[in-house]
Amino acid sequence: MGAPRRRRRATRDELESRRTQGARAAEAGLALRGLIRDHLAAAREIHPRLPSGSMGPLLAAVEQAVDAFAEGYERAQHQAVRQEEAARREFVDDLLYGRSDLGRLAERAERFGLRLSQAHAVAVAEGPEPYGDGYPVARGIEETVLARFGNRQILLTTKEGRLICVAPGDQPDVLAYFAKQAYAATDGGRVAISRSHSGAGGVVHAYEEALNALDLAERMGLEGPVLHSADLLVYPVLTRDRQAMADLVESVLGPLRQARGGAQPLLETLTAYFDSGCVATEAARRLSLSVRALTYRLERIHTLTAADPADPHTRYTLQTAVIGARLLGWPVTVA
Repeated sequence: MGAPRRRRRATRDELESRRTQGARAAEAGLALRGLIRDHLAAAREIHPRLPSGSMGPLLAAVEQAVDAFAEGYERAQHQAVRQEEAARREFVDDLLYGRSDLGRLAERAERFGLRLSQAHAVAVAEGPEPYGDGYPVARGIEETVLARFGNRQILLTTKEGRLICVAPGDQPDVLAYFAKQAYAATDGGRVAISRSHSGAGGVVHAYEEALNALDLAERMGLEGPVLHSADLLVYPVLTRDRQAMADLVESVLGPLRQARGGAQPLLETLTAYFDSGCVATEAARRLSLSVRALTYRLERIHTLTAADPADPHTRYTLQTAVIGARLLGWPVTVA
């Protein structure tokens, strides 16, 4: 500290040197508190050797030196945090989209607490608004889940406005707890939980499976805050041959277009009737109709399609066509 001996303020080069040393100390992982203590100890050591009345200049020089040192230290820390966030975001993108070499991806995963040699499942939550890393909702859920489960190879992140949790496939309690917290934090959002899949590619598969479950729930009007993809496997099977399903829908339900008001009201009637377990009173309640009005609609459907919704022999074909219509967006489009 040459400045107090000459009773002057530190030069720009001297302050920049302190900033550089602060940055190097941060990069070396040294604690700032101890480094500031070292500065003060150095000031105490040189004070007896300074001329009388030098305490003021000495304190001013120490203040300048510590301030510049801390500025460099904090700048380096912020830069490291930004680099870490960028690396984490790049890893999450590669992990969920499968865009990186799987061997390299597995190596990078260990840095973020995942072992991709294990099987993993993925939970995806969406709410009334998009969420990003650092948002209060995302940060609160991450803190709560990690406080509950600690280091269990869990990855909590966001993607395209959704909240995501990746956990080992043999720990369903983690995803169940995440789903509970996400539902509460998003004010009634919806969560989809995938099945467990093995390997680095398994995380991509699980993520897509959870996304598909959310999309399916939206198209099918499925109720419930938590969806398990294992419970929805029948729907992808039904649409695996999309053209065949489109042909079935058009063949069975196409005549409903002849009804007054078009096919939509009668399609909604069938949907409510099948969803209520073919109980007319419950279906009427869901549609805000009288039982008599509902019965008339069912008779009209029978007349137009030649399929009786109440007949077990024709109900399966009719119900399958109704499910296909919901999946394909019929009668708006089946393309």
